[in-house]
Amino acid sequence: MTTRQASTLTGRLFASPFPLLTPMATYLITGSNRGIGAEYCRQLQARGERVVAVCRTTSQELESLGVRIEAGVELTSEAAIAGLVERLDGLAIDGLILNAGIVERTSLEQLDPASLRRQFEVNAIAPLQLTRALLGQLKPGAKVALMTSRMGSIDDNTSGGSYGYRMSKVALCMAGKSLAIDLAPRGIAVALLHPGLVRTRMTGFTDAGISPQQAVQGLLERIDALSLETSGSFWHANGQRLPW
Repeated sequence: MTTRQASTLTGRLFASPFPLLTPMATYLITGSNRGIGAEYCRQLQARGERVVAVCRTTSQELESLGVRIEAGVELTSEAAIAGLVERLDGLAIDGLILNAGIVERTSLEQLDPASLRRQFEVNAIAPLQLTRALLGQLKPGAKVALMTSRMGSIDDNTSGGSYGYRMSKVALCMAGKSLAIDLAPRGIAVALLHPGLVRTRMTGFTDAGISPQQAVQGLLERIDALSLETSGSFWHANGQRLPW
């Protein structure tokens, strides 16, 4: 047997019969106790990722998944965010999915300034604050997904109303665009995502909506495909690029 033949045989003997496994990624998801957030946790865990579920109040649905849960986190509180960062203890994050949000449908006739401010704090300011707080833990090449809404598109607004929700989601889109620019030198890409009309508590479980499972399948496809070249873009879960 020649040296080359022996080398080839040795390589065959010690070659693994299994394909190389993709390293487990760590995803942190806010607003994770139900609906789209819980479904993100379910699908990411099912494909072998490490999941950190952040919420104000946990749920039986979330606890049944067996993921790491960080409950009691009020994202509009700087102290609560600081406490979360401390508990994470430097955990490196591959994917940050900022899903927590509220909707309060304020019309022009029933305009409520307190409601407007509350929706801005939860939907636009809190995601930006958490991203900033976790900057040191986002890996180079990490992805940040901001869950916004088509109602945050100025060009797409043909029905008016919903002032607080629309305005806060426009603000979130602007924050995401700026983040895409500011985080590019770190190799971090940012997506602005609309899930579609989904059957969740937020939409009154509308019969016209798609299931959380279908929505999250599309959303994860958008996140997986995200790159620095597409960073800062506004996408529908179905792959359609949305207007500002």
